[in-house]
Amino acid sequence: MRHFGHIAAAAKDGLFFQEPCAFDADSPAPLLSAALGATLYSPATRPRLADDIVKLAGRGVVSMVLCLEDSIDDSEVPGAEENLVRQFADLDARAIEVPLLFIRVREPEQITDLVRRLGASGRLLSGFVLPKFTRARGMPFMEALTKAEATAGRRLFAMPVLESPELLHLETRRETLRGIAETVTAYRDRVLALRLGVTDFCSAYGLRRSPDMTAYDVRIVAHVIADVVNVLGRADGTGFTVTGPVWEYFPRQERMFKPQLRSSPFLENRAEALRTALIAHDLDGLLREIDLDRANGLLGKTCIHPSHVAPVHALSVVSHEEFSDAQDILRPERDGGGVLRSAYTNKMNEVKPHRAWAERTLLRAKVFGVAREDVGFVDLLAACLAE
Repeated sequence: MRHFGHIAAAAKDGLFFQEPCAFDADSPAPLLSAALGATLYSPATRPRLADDIVKLAGRGVVSMVLCLEDSIDDSEVPGAEENLVRQFADLDARAIEVPLLFIRVREPEQITDLVRRLGASGRLLSGFVLPKFTRARGMPFMEALTKAEATAGRRLFAMPVLESPELLHLETRRETLRGIAETVTAYRDRVLALRLGVTDFCSAYGLRRSPDMTAYDVRIVAHVIADVVNVLGRADGTGFTVTGPVWEYFPRQERMFKPQLRSSPFLENRAEALRTALIAHDLDGLLREIDLDRANGLLGKTCIHPSHVAPVHALSVVSHEEFSDAQDILRPERDGGGVLRSAYTNKMNEVKPHRAWAERTLLRAKVFGVAREDVGFVDLLAACLAE
């Protein structure tokens, strides 16, 4: 699979200076962690889940989480597990390419049990999402994953969700982060990414952000995100990919504040109708939050609606300017450091301080591609929505 693989070849030629690379479930973990993109959640109870997965793959979805936890009622869990076994068998019989598939479990025992019950169709499973991850809760999950790998005879990844009250509360945050860091470091080769459970953070204080606000406008949440990135998202080789929080709005609601989406990029690209549609579906706030995710060190995003996928992916494409800067910084002859003017003559590129940024940018360029010099996110978004 590859990002934007659902777009016609002729359209892609006009959009990309460098097209996204191909990848699959057996690709190297660093590549896969960067390629997750918009990870779409779906309740495991859906009766036509296999059909949904195939349809969504055709619309550009490359990673999905099939949820047995918060998205379904406690009483539905046994039936949802049985449904997953049936739907995986259905997908396996079709012998077609599917997105990276993860199952969000409630308890460690579900990991080994589900791998056993899936049997041969488990080859379509990339791993498990582990809720409310702390050192105490996380170790049994990781031990179960290790056993499940032995049963499956193949690699399985973990994506811990950081959402526990201990992480949110100031008096326990430091120790909780230390415990999480020690646990995921011990299982580094199995941890694909860390996911943020911002809805649970808000719940602990009876909060819910409106569609006019991003997670970063809720200061208590923003402080937790900053601390998670501080400890677990470092660029010194000890860090992990940390994904952006869920955007929970998709229907139109009465707006309290003016739209956040500037009109100029859309007017320049003759796409005012697209801007109007995004505002009508409360996606202007999503676009702003995606931008803030990247500025705060996050990559990819948890999504609960298919309409969120295209904006996440369009804003993940590396601009030609970013690509040019990153390449200049990483040229072998500049290993000794120094400062240089960018090829776009609008900024300073300082080789040593900007090296980690450049390396991350080129990895993102590999999986999401590089836009042509005159192509912006509006063009990419319009192309995604046109398919």
